Amino acid sequence: MTGSTGSNEPECTDSLKNFGAVAKVFRERAGLTQEELSPLVRFSPQTVASIEQGRRLPPLEFIERAERVLDAFGVLKAAAKHLARRPGLASWFRQWADLEGRALNICAYECRLVPGLLQNEAYARAVFHNRVPHLADDQIEVQLAARLERQRLLRDMPNTGFSFVVEEAVFRRPVGGIDVLRHLIDHVLECAELRNVEVKVMPLAQEEHAGLEGPIRLLETPENKWYGYSEGQRSGQFLSDRQDISVLQMRYAKLRAQAPTPQDSLSLLKRIRGAL
Repeated sequence: MTGSTGSNEPECTDSLKNFGAVAKVFRERAGLTQEELSPLVRFSPQTVASIEQGRRLPPLEFIERAERVLDAFGVLKAAAKHLARRPGLASWFRQWADLEGRALNICAYECRLVPGLLQNEAYARAVFHNRVPHLADDQIEVQLAARLERQRLLRDMPNTGFSFVVEEAVFRRPVGGIDVLRHLIDHVLECAELRNVEVKVMPLAQEEHAGLEGPIRLLETPENKWYGYSEGQRSGQFLSDRQDISVLQMRYAKLRAQAPTPQDSLSLLKRIRGAL
Protein backbone atom coordinates (compact mmCIF):
# COMPACT_ATOMS: atom_id res chain seq x y z
CA MET A 1 0.00 0.00 0.00
CA THR A 2 1.91 2.95 -1.21
CA GLY A 3 0.96 6.53 -1.85
CA SER A 4 2.33 9.58 -3.57
CA THR A 5 4.22 12.08 -1.48
CA GLY A 6 2.66 15.00 -3.26
CA SER A 7 -0.01 17.43 -2.12
CA ASN A 8 -2.52 16.67 0.59
CA GLU A 9 -5.24 17.62 -1.88
CA PRO A 10 -6.30 14.64 -4.00
CA GLU A 11 -7.28 14.58 -7.63
CA CYS A 12 -10.83 15.76 -8.10
CA THR A 13 -12.43 12.40 -8.97
CA ASP A 14 -16.08 11.84 -9.79
CA SER A 15 -16.63 9.97 -6.52
CA LEU A 16 -15.19 12.86 -4.49
CA LYS A 17 -17.29 15.38 -6.43
CA ASN A 18 -20.42 13.32 -5.88
CA PHE A 19 -19.80 13.00 -2.15
CA GLY A 20 -19.13 16.74 -1.88
CA ALA A 21 -22.34 17.57 -3.75
CA VAL A 22 -24.37 15.30 -1.47
CA ALA A 23 -22.79 16.81 1.65
CA LYS A 24 -23.59 20.31 0.38
CA VAL A 25 -27.24 19.40 -0.27
CA PHE A 26 -27.68 18.10 3.29
CA ARG A 27 -25.89 21.14 4.76
CA GLU A 28 -28.17 23.53 2.87
CA ARG A 29 -31.20 21.42 3.79
CA ALA A 30 -30.22 21.95 7.44
CA GLY A 31 -30.06 25.71 6.83
CA LEU A 32 -26.35 25.93 7.70
CA THR A 33 -23.50 27.81 6.08
CA GLN A 34 -20.05 26.22 5.82
CA GLU A 35 -18.93 28.48 8.68
CA GLU A 36 -21.86 27.32 10.85
CA LEU A 37 -21.28 23.65 10.09
CA SER A 38 -17.57 23.92 10.85
CA PRO A 39 -17.72 23.87 14.70
CA LEU A 40 -20.41 21.20 14.66
CA VAL A 41 -18.20 18.71 12.79
CA ARG A 42 -14.99 20.12 14.30
CA PHE A 43 -13.33 20.84 10.97
CA SER A 44 -12.35 24.25 9.60
CA PRO A 45 -14.59 26.06 7.08
CA GLN A 46 -11.78 25.66 4.55
CA THR A 47 -11.84 21.88 5.00
CA VAL A 48 -15.63 21.80 4.70
CA ALA A 49 -15.37 23.81 1.48
CA SER A 50 -12.66 21.55 0.03
CA ILE A 51 -14.75 18.45 0.77
CA GLU A 52 -17.88 19.95 -0.81
CA GLN A 53 -15.89 20.94 -3.91
CA GLY A 54 -14.55 17.40 -4.26
CA ARG A 55 -10.96 18.50 -3.74
CA ARG A 56 -10.34 16.72 -0.45
CA LEU A 57 -10.97 13.24 0.85
CA PRO A 58 -13.42 13.46 3.79
CA PRO A 59 -11.86 12.01 6.98
CA LEU A 60 -13.86 9.30 8.73
CA GLU A 61 -14.58 11.65 11.61
CA PHE A 62 -16.08 14.22 9.23
CA ILE A 63 -18.34 11.60 7.64
CA GLU A 64 -19.61 10.31 10.97
CA ARG A 65 -20.14 13.76 12.52
CA ALA A 66 -21.77 15.23 9.40
CA GLU A 67 -24.05 12.20 9.14
CA ARG A 68 -25.23 12.81 12.71
CA VAL A 69 -25.36 16.63 12.66
CA LEU A 70 -27.12 16.85 9.29
CA ASP A 71 -29.47 13.92 9.98
CA ALA A 72 -28.49 12.49 6.60
CA PHE A 73 -30.42 9.20 6.82
CA GLY A 74 -27.23 7.17 6.22
CA VAL A 75 -26.75 8.74 2.78
CA LEU A 76 -23.31 10.22 3.52
CA LYS A 77 -22.01 6.93 4.87
CA ALA A 78 -23.37 5.13 1.83
CA ALA A 79 -21.76 7.65 -0.53
CA ALA A 80 -18.45 7.36 1.32
CA LYS A 81 -18.27 3.64 0.51
CA HIS A 82 -17.72 4.53 -3.15
CA LEU A 83 -14.88 7.00 -2.62
CA ALA A 84 -11.85 5.76 -4.51
CA ARG A 85 -8.42 7.12 -5.31
CA ARG A 86 -6.33 7.42 -8.44
CA PRO A 87 -2.55 7.66 -8.94
CA GLY A 88 -1.16 10.71 -7.17
CA LEU A 89 -3.75 10.63 -4.39
CA ALA A 90 -1.95 10.10 -1.09
CA SER A 91 -4.90 10.78 1.15
CA TRP A 92 -6.12 7.18 1.43
CA PHE A 93 -2.67 6.04 2.50
CA ARG A 94 -2.30 8.90 4.96
CA GLN A 95 -5.70 8.18 6.46
CA TRP A 96 -4.78 4.52 6.86
CA ALA A 97 -1.36 5.45 8.29
CA ASP A 98 -3.02 7.71 10.87
CA LEU A 99 -5.18 4.81 12.00
CA GLU A 100 -2.17 2.47 12.06
CA GLY A 101 -0.48 4.79 14.54
CA ARG A 102 -3.15 4.15 17.18
CA ALA A 103 -4.46 0.71 16.22
CA LEU A 104 -5.03 -2.14 18.66
CA ASN A 105 -4.59 -4.80 15.99
CA ILE A 106 -3.19 -4.75 12.46
CA CYS A 107 -3.57 -7.68 10.06
CA ALA A 108 -2.20 -8.11 6.56
CA TYR A 109 -2.28 -10.88 3.97
CA GLU A 110 0.05 -10.30 1.04
CA CYS A 111 0.67 -12.30 -2.13
CA ARG A 112 2.61 -9.74 -4.19
CA LEU A 113 5.48 -8.51 -2.05
CA VAL A 114 6.56 -8.40 1.58
CA PRO A 115 4.26 -6.03 3.55
CA GLY A 116 5.73 -2.57 4.01
CA LEU A 117 5.95 -2.90 7.79
CA LEU A 118 8.26 -5.92 7.37
CA GLN A 119 10.50 -4.58 4.60
CA ASN A 120 14.13 -3.69 5.20
CA GLU A 121 15.73 -0.67 3.54
CA ALA A 122 17.38 -2.48 0.63
CA TYR A 123 14.22 -4.40 -0.30
CA ALA A 124 12.03 -1.29 -0.03
CA ARG A 125 14.47 0.64 -2.23
CA ALA A 126 14.36 -2.16 -4.82
CA VAL A 127 10.54 -2.09 -4.76
CA PHE A 128 10.54 1.66 -5.45
CA HIS A 129 13.19 1.23 -8.18
CA ASN A 130 10.87 -1.24 -9.92
CA ARG A 131 7.91 1.16 -9.91
CA VAL A 132 6.45 1.92 -13.35
CA PRO A 133 6.29 4.74 -14.36
CA HIS A 134 9.75 5.23 -12.87
CA LEU A 135 10.25 7.47 -9.84
CA ALA A 136 12.92 10.17 -9.71
CA ASP A 137 15.75 9.59 -7.25
CA ASP A 138 14.45 12.25 -4.86
CA GLN A 139 10.97 10.71 -4.95
CA ILE A 140 12.43 7.33 -4.06
CA GLU A 141 14.31 8.81 -1.10
CA VAL A 142 11.20 10.56 0.23
CA GLN A 143 9.03 7.46 -0.05
CA LEU A 144 11.77 5.27 1.41
CA ALA A 145 12.13 7.55 4.42
CA ALA A 146 8.37 7.47 5.01
CA ARG A 147 8.26 3.67 4.79
CA LEU A 148 11.16 3.21 7.21
CA GLU A 149 9.53 5.65 9.62
CA ARG A 150 6.32 3.57 9.58
CA GLN A 151 8.25 0.46 10.50
CA ARG A 152 8.97 1.92 13.92
CA LEU A 153 5.38 0.97 14.77
CA LEU A 154 6.42 -2.64 15.36
CA ARG A 155 8.67 -1.61 18.25
CA ASP A 156 7.06 1.66 19.32
CA MET A 157 3.64 0.01 19.81
CA PRO A 158 4.32 -3.11 21.93
CA ASN A 159 0.65 -3.33 22.98
CA THR A 160 -0.53 -3.53 19.38
CA GLY A 161 -0.90 -6.95 17.80
CA PHE A 162 0.62 -7.30 14.32
CA SER A 163 -0.40 -10.35 12.28
CA PHE A 164 1.01 -11.14 8.83
CA VAL A 165 0.27 -13.96 6.40
CA VAL A 166 2.61 -13.86 3.40
CA GLU A 167 2.86 -16.20 0.43
CA GLU A 168 5.98 -18.37 0.24
CA ALA A 169 6.48 -17.24 -3.37
CA VAL A 170 7.07 -13.69 -2.14
CA PHE A 171 10.13 -14.87 -0.20
CA ARG A 172 11.46 -16.74 -3.22
CA ARG A 173 11.30 -13.78 -5.60
CA PRO A 174 14.75 -12.06 -5.52
CA VAL A 175 13.56 -8.46 -5.78
CA GLY A 176 16.78 -6.45 -5.83
CA GLY A 177 18.94 -9.57 -6.09
CA ILE A 178 19.84 -12.60 -4.01
CA ASP A 179 21.83 -10.63 -1.45
CA VAL A 180 18.90 -8.28 -0.86
CA LEU A 181 16.62 -11.28 -0.42
CA ARG A 182 18.95 -12.86 2.15
CA HIS A 183 19.00 -9.70 4.25
CA LEU A 184 15.24 -9.29 3.87
CA ILE A 185 14.56 -12.76 5.28
CA ASP A 186 16.97 -12.07 8.13
CA HIS A 187 15.07 -8.87 8.85
CA VAL A 188 11.67 -10.62 8.82
CA LEU A 189 12.99 -13.31 11.16
CA GLU A 190 14.19 -10.59 13.52
CA CYS A 191 10.80 -8.83 13.43
CA ALA A 192 9.07 -12.14 14.15
CA GLU A 193 10.98 -12.38 17.43
CA LEU A 194 8.95 -9.47 18.80
CA ARG A 195 6.19 -10.72 21.10
CA ASN A 196 3.54 -8.58 19.44
CA VAL A 197 4.38 -9.72 15.90
CA GLU A 198 3.10 -12.92 14.28
CA VAL A 199 4.42 -13.96 10.86
CA LYS A 200 2.91 -16.89 8.97
CA VAL A 201 4.09 -18.11 5.57
CA MET A 202 1.53 -19.72 3.26
CA PRO A 203 3.23 -22.67 1.50
CA LEU A 204 3.16 -22.99 -2.29
CA ALA A 205 1.76 -26.48 -1.83
CA GLN A 206 -1.32 -25.27 0.07
CA GLU A 207 -4.40 -26.59 -1.72
CA GLU A 208 -7.21 -24.86 0.20
CA HIS A 209 -6.74 -21.11 0.17
CA ALA A 210 -9.10 -18.35 1.38
CA GLY A 211 -7.07 -15.48 -0.07
CA LEU A 212 -7.34 -16.11 -3.78
CA GLU A 213 -9.10 -12.79 -4.37
CA GLY A 214 -6.04 -10.79 -3.37
CA PRO A 215 -4.34 -8.94 -0.50
CA ILE A 216 -6.18 -8.14 2.72
CA ARG A 217 -5.54 -5.30 5.18
CA LEU A 218 -7.49 -4.89 8.41
CA LEU A 219 -7.07 -2.89 11.59
CA GLU A 220 -8.92 -2.30 14.85
CA THR A 221 -9.03 1.14 16.47
CA PRO A 222 -9.06 1.90 20.22
CA GLU A 223 -12.81 2.37 19.81
CA ASN A 224 -12.97 -1.28 18.68
CA LYS A 225 -13.97 -0.31 15.16
CA TRP A 226 -12.54 -2.35 12.30
CA TYR A 227 -11.50 -0.89 8.94
CA GLY A 228 -10.05 -2.39 5.79
CA TYR A 229 -8.10 -1.25 2.80
CA SER A 230 -8.22 -2.68 -0.70
CA GLU A 231 -5.77 -1.63 -3.39
CA GLY A 232 -5.39 -2.63 -7.01
CA GLN A 233 -3.11 -1.63 -9.84
CA ARG A 234 -4.52 1.86 -10.33
CA SER A 235 -7.22 2.27 -7.70
CA GLY A 236 -7.69 1.86 -3.98
CA GLN A 237 -10.55 1.97 -1.52
CA PHE A 238 -10.87 2.49 2.21
CA LEU A 239 -13.45 0.08 3.63
CA SER A 240 -15.66 0.76 6.64
CA ASP A 241 -18.93 -0.99 5.73
CA ARG A 242 -19.66 -3.70 8.31
CA GLN A 243 -20.53 -6.29 5.69
CA ASP A 244 -17.30 -5.67 3.75
CA ILE A 245 -15.25 -5.86 6.94
CA SER A 246 -17.01 -9.03 8.02
CA VAL A 247 -16.10 -10.74 4.75
CA LEU A 248 -12.44 -9.69 5.07
CA GLN A 249 -12.33 -10.84 8.69
CA MET A 250 -13.74 -14.25 7.75
CA ARG A 251 -11.22 -14.64 4.96
CA TYR A 252 -8.30 -13.56 7.11
CA ALA A 253 -9.32 -15.87 9.94
CA LYS A 254 -9.49 -18.75 7.47
CA LEU A 255 -6.06 -17.83 6.06
CA ARG A 256 -4.50 -17.86 9.52
CA ALA A 257 -6.00 -21.26 10.17
CA GLN A 258 -4.79 -22.63 6.81
CA ALA A 259 -1.23 -21.33 7.18
CA PRO A 260 1.35 -23.27 9.23
CA THR A 261 2.07 -22.24 12.82
CA PRO A 262 4.43 -19.30 13.35
CA GLN A 263 7.16 -21.74 14.41
CA ASP A 264 6.75 -23.86 11.27
CA SER A 265 6.55 -20.71 9.14
CA LEU A 266 9.83 -19.40 10.52
CA SER A 267 11.42 -22.80 9.93
CA LEU A 268 10.32 -22.57 6.30
CA LEU A 269 11.85 -19.09 6.03
CA LYS A 270 15.11 -20.36 7.46
CA ARG A 271 15.18 -23.19 4.90
CA ILE A 272 14.57 -20.71 2.07
CA ARG A 273 17.35 -18.53 3.48
CA GLY A 274 19.72 -21.45 3.76
CA ALA A 275 19.18 -22.46 0.14
CA LEU A 276 20.11 -19.01 -1.22
